[in-house]
Amino acid sequence: MRRKVEGSNIDATTLLATDYLNHFNEIVMLIEMIADMPEILDDVKAWQPKAYKDHFRDSTIAEKDLAIEAYDFVPAIYREPFEQTIEQINAMIPSAVERLEKNLSNGEMDILKDNAQTLSRLIQRLMDTASAIIHGSHKTMDQSEIDNLLG
Repeated sequence: MRRKVEGSNIDATTLLATDYLNHFNEIVMLIEMIADMPEILDDVKAWQPKAYKDHFRDSTIAEKDLAIEAYDFVPAIYREPFEQTIEQINAMIPSAVERLEKNLSNGEMDILKDNAQTLSRLIQRLMDTASAIIHGSHKTMDQSEIDNLLG
């Protein structure tokens, strides 16, 4: 499989593709904008997690079939921390949305702005961890690191 992905956008060591992170870029951007555009809350609430293979099935990139095929060959040293990090992102987004919705409904615009900034940065940090894994790292953020960033 490593030979098959050479010259593609799929990392030849991990067999993962960074294109998957585009799915999360969308929600980070929306969260960052919510303080200035509260009307996009419905768009933020409509965002749904998408599994790696599902993302590529719905993708228009040329190498989508190769990305789907390669995922079955991702070495466990990368797959496990990658999936753990994605689970952390997917768990964080609904709680972030709930917090922002509460701030908005209570008219707490200054708090909303601070929370949106903090939460989008935290999700971005997790995305950076996922990106590092895609490129060969196998370190994740543990819950205490996430709690420290939130607190």
